[in-house]
Amino acid sequence: MAGSPCNPCYDNFILTTDSYKNTHYLQYPPGTTTVYSYFESRGGKHPQTVFFGLQYILKRYFLGKVVTLEKIEQAKAIFDVHVGPNIFNYEGWKYILEKYDGHLPLRIKAVPEGTVMPTKNGI
Repeated sequence: MAGSPCNPCYDNFILTTDSYKNTHYLQYPPGTTTVYSYFESRGGKHPQTVFFGLQYILKRYFLGKVVTLEKIEQAKAIFDVHVGPNIFNYEGWKYILEKYDGHLPLRIKAVPEGTVMPTKNGI
């Protein structure tokens, strides 16, 4: 169960991703300083979706100092075993810890919460 002693990784933001996404940094050209990402509902049973939950995600995962040396070390140990040794972006996470004091350097743009959006549109 999330947040229980059975899952000590629950509070480590660095581990809240798909495994392969931790290798994306290897695909960026040298000197990349900005990455732009978005998400969308790809469709399915309904032609629209309601955008909600961003405030919870921001407050739960992005507010304050979310990167610590302990969390970086924990993530490295897990990814070294799970994905392979020395693939985890240890230096990149240390850079965020040192330059931004563990705060994520993000700019987030989104439609207002509660907006009904047609599927297949970036939010």
